[in-house]
Amino acid sequence: MLASLVTFAWYAWDKAAAQQGHWRTPEKHLWLLGLLGGWPGALLAQRWLRHKSSKRDFLQVFWLTVLLNLVALCLLFSPLGQRFGLPTF
Repeated sequence: MLASLVTFAWYAWDKAAAQQGHWRTPEKHLWLLGLLGGWPGALLAQRWLRHKSSKRDFLQVFWLTVLLNLVALCLLFSPLGQRFGLPTF
């Protein structure tokens, strides 16, 4: 949840910077925030703030980070994850 809040705030800051013509956050940083678990906050920011919601190239990588997060969650909560020695919850 904290990662989502931080990511949402970062998107909001980047949106304000874009509107004011200031320095922007590199896209790879936004992707990294999503990959680190902030993708729900990023998704809300894309919808509510309408930021990065129409850039196809950006969204392709964003959805890849979501997929990677979901695969990781499935591994953590499955017997397959135990077979790989991952801690299960």
